[in-house]
Amino acid sequence: MELRHLRCFVVLAEELHFTRAAERLHIEQSPLSRAIKELEDELGVLLFDRDRRGTRLTQAGEVFLQDVRRVFSTLELARENVKAVSSGYLGILRIAVPSGCIDPRLSTFLARCREEYPAVEIRLTEASLTEQLRGLRSGSFNLGFAYTAEVGDGIIAEPIWVDSVVVVVAARHPLLANKQIPLEDLIHYPLVVADPRVFGKCGCEVGQMVQDAAVKLDVEYVASMEMMLTLVAAGYGVGFANAAQIRVSNRPDIAIRPLATPNVTHTTYLLRPESGTGAPAAISLDRFIACLHKQIDE
Repeated sequence: MELRHLRCFVVLAEELHFTRAAERLHIEQSPLSRAIKELEDELGVLLFDRDRRGTRLTQAGEVFLQDVRRVFSTLELARENVKAVSSGYLGILRIAVPSGCIDPRLSTFLARCREEYPAVEIRLTEASLTEQLRGLRSGSFNLGFAYTAEVGDGIIAEPIWVDSVVVVVAARHPLLANKQIPLEDLIHYPLVVADPRVFGKCGCEVGQMVQDAAVKLDVEYVASMEMMLTLVAAGYGVGFANAAQIRVSNRPDIAIRPLATPNVTHTTYLLRPESGTGAPAAISLDRFIACLHKQIDE
């Protein structure tokens, strides 16, 4: 089995069209067909169903695709590590964060890590929860930050930051007449909230409180805090936010108020694979996490 066979397989699995796949690979269609046939003969299974309706992955092909992608992910990590070493680093620590994350504590933490571990290149990637979990399981990411503990098997979710939840409204919204906003008043306005398909099911109590409310809600889902703030400022609705994060926005067109319901909190979790593998030799994940705990304790 050669890498060229695997590359041909992955591209065809993504395109499900021999002509388009051959164009992406910059080869003729006949060598592509031959490479797939050789791969199927070696494995002893059919990877694709081909008929008048088109080309589809078989069940065996779908399973094989996941494994092959892990192979290429590992090769890419090896290539990046070699480049990092040649540039004077001892390795790369790959961290995934939620899209649009603006938590100032993360910036402080990364600055401390760069100071304490200058020989490690730290790379930050914005990723949805699904992408984070896939990357943590495959080794593409060493650590992640998320807003939910529902991460499935093989991943540890450790709560690191717990913050109060505040209501975000436009600068001249009628709700600003309240120093604290009652939920029964809030839920009569359209809501602009984080999309659970991007961030996962948030552990914030507000979600359950809203579900328990005996009203039909008008909800707009967004994929980032920036979009939530934009829509709220434009009067599309009201939103919820982590108090620690929203304070750094400094936008004159929005205002924040606490909820009248006490002890409503939002939790940020540190995600890591149970195996703890893949960290560069210069820093174990335990030392990295200890650095984070040191910041929390200060």
